[in-house]
Amino acid sequence: MTTSHDDPAHLVATFLAAFNDGDAAVLEQAYEPHGVLIPRPGFPVTGPERSAANAYLLDMALPMNARLRHVYVAGDIALLIVDWSLRGTAPDGTAVDLHGTATDVARRGADGVWRYVIDNPFGTAMPS
Repeated sequence: MTTSHDDPAHLVATFLAAFNDGDAAVLEQAYEPHGVLIPRPGFPVTGPERSAANAYLLDMALPMNARLRHVYVAGDIALLIVDWSLRGTAPDGTAVDLHGTATDVARRGADGVWRYVIDNPFGTAMPS
């Protein structure tokens, strides 16, 4: 995988590294200011709610695995299809088995850096 800022795949690598390092500040920088995260199907969040949803996952202290399946680019917009999983035992003893195929939209900013506009980790899953 190329790690050039010109390649939107770099966003996935940056997000994964920040997540696995437990670095909430760097994780937040992976989003545009009004970027949307859908932490569960049908419930988009942004701003402080987005940060809280990511913090909830970071608090599980489990490594995320991810494999970039497809990248489609049209100018400064990209669609990223990513298989991901978060499995293990959280610090409170809870068994965790989260996984999905994300359908994410990213945009290259004026600074040349790709950021999430829409981070949809559960892809086309139906709301429950």
